[in-house]
Amino acid sequence: MLSIRSMAENRSRISETFREFEHGGWQRVAGGYHDYFSSLTGQTISPLLDAVGADRSTNLLDIATGPGYAAAAAAQRGAQVIGVDFSAVMVEKASQLYPGLSFQEADAQALPFASGSFDAAIMNFGLLHLDKPEQALREAYRVLRPGGRFGFTVWAQPDKAVAFGLVLRGIEEHGNPNVPLPPGPPFFRFSDPAESGQTLVQAGFVSPAIDIVSMSWQLASPADLFKAFYQGTPRTGGLLRAQTSEDLANIEAAVTRAAQKYVQNDVLQIPMAALVVSAIRD
Repeated sequence: MLSIRSMAENRSRISETFREFEHGGWQRVAGGYHDYFSSLTGQTISPLLDAVGADRSTNLLDIATGPGYAAAAAAQRGAQVIGVDFSAVMVEKASQLYPGLSFQEADAQALPFASGSFDAAIMNFGLLHLDKPEQALREAYRVLRPGGRFGFTVWAQPDKAVAFGLVLRGIEEHGNPNVPLPPGPPFFRFSDPAESGQTLVQAGFVSPAIDIVSMSWQLASPADLFKAFYQGTPRTGGLLRAQTSEDLANIEAAVTRAAQKYVQNDVLQIPMAALVVSAIRD
């Protein structure tokens, strides 16, 4: 049974827009994201920077920078970098981790920069959290100079991004995958390479290129997989947090059992995969 507080929270979620839901989520989970996901999402940064040709001559914008990992990696290559995020908590986290870099609050769908300001722009796992991803792609196109490069990363489908498969299966089998949450774009929409390439072309880009990056997510124990999603993600975590207490306990137990399969040498190592998608502003 849902408590009175849980019912009130569910009514609040229904009245939220998807953007409000994501923004509020990132404000709450910045610490959990850093604790659990930094070693995972960091594995796509080097291929992403390679895809946009980031080097000492590059003036680069890191959109939806989160804790600033990709911005810092670009700066290590000698690029001139600005990182932006719509979450003040994330901007604060990035500024604490990398005090020598420039971070500011900004909406990926309404960037506060003049047209043609940057040689390159990137978005590491940010696109799937936006209510209007097409608008964000148009904005990335706008702020790039002609010939500039844009790249983004998204998770592969759950059969290849295995952690998502384990958690979503746990929700389907032991909880309610249809709890009331603000409707948003399909989470795995851009996991389809054809969809990613086509949407970039529709935004004005040319020569889309897509690579698959194989990854391994190492966590201390099987129990940490559930904690990572519950404490470190706004969207999947929001789906978990909206469950009844009984269902949530059953989901946690199921996810932890399923994760046991991936323990190697006393360390949890879950296969993951992501798409690195890039294109050129004509």
